[in-house]
Amino acid sequence: MRLRPEQLDSHLRQGLAPLYLVYGDEPLLIQETADAVRAAARQRGYGERECLTVDTGFDWNNLLQISATASLFAPRRLLELRLGEAKPGDAGARVLQTYAQRPPPDVILLITGAKLDPASQKSRWFTALEAAGVIVPIWPVDAGRLPAWIRQRMQAKGLRPAPEAVTLLAEQVEGNLLAAAQEIDKLSLWFGSESFTAEQLLVVVTGSARYSVYDLVDAALAGNIERVSRVLNGLRSEGVEPVLAAWALHREICLLATMAFEIQQGAAPELALTRNKVWEKRKPLIRSALKRLSASACRRLLRDCAALDRQIKGIEPGDPWDQLLQLSVKLAGRELFVG
Repeated sequence: MRLRPEQLDSHLRQGLAPLYLVYGDEPLLIQETADAVRAAARQRGYGERECLTVDTGFDWNNLLQISATASLFAPRRLLELRLGEAKPGDAGARVLQTYAQRPPPDVILLITGAKLDPASQKSRWFTALEAAGVIVPIWPVDAGRLPAWIRQRMQAKGLRPAPEAVTLLAEQVEGNLLAAAQEIDKLSLWFGSESFTAEQLLVVVTGSARYSVYDLVDAALAGNIERVSRVLNGLRSEGVEPVLAAWALHREICLLATMAFEIQQGAAPELALTRNKVWEKRKPLIRSALKRLSASACRRLLRDCAALDRQIKGIEPGDPWDQLLQLSVKLAGRELFVG
């Protein structure tokens, strides 16, 4: 039988199969899926656990011998076979087929391994395991599904994120589910069941840095080129992800573009500030930026933001940090010419 990871919990509540094969190229999801099998086995009295790791010189007959030997300490056992990147080969294929034909009644076999190619999935040993037990393939969570995966995981932890917060975290951890899980655990400790915004998430994510991305934004709004360079170098040396700085700059430029357009259409600057809910303490910075940035200049900055986003995602060549410097300096009202 073949199950998707999200179907496994329902299956485990109903009972346990004699064997499980969990494979794929997402280590976090493989680990958590295997943990679910282990927990279900413990709950049903499989009190002893033995692990075999397949490496160079591994004797596959050990699997049959250990599974057939009664334990002195527990009537039921969980036997784990860790393939890693290895493939069974001829000897392993024969042993796995033999095991699948008559699995011991007091043993559950849990096999974990890396992604299997199409030929392996059509092999006799694979089809024998699928007929005797449960196969759980783990597929990568692509960029399109990552926000939903993050939202579901946050909700399972009792978190109440704003949609923007989910999007921001997805952009930061794209391609690294382990990093996503760690950040979600951190957010759970920080916010508990309280709702939180993207801005609040950003404070937590960059909380250990000497500089914050807001320092970069404020320096650019103030037209302070020297501080822009210093803050940006600090963020880079402290390991802050460029996507966080890009998000903060893009958010501020969008706000400036909206107000610059309103002013172009005849609105008084103070009315534009009030209408767009600019905090009182930030009004001097925003006024300063609006004096030097027209609506067309803001549109050009937004195009630069789009180019930066493509560089961060690897769609366009270039160093995102160089583009971040260019964008910040332009927001500060200067052009940076690179020879």
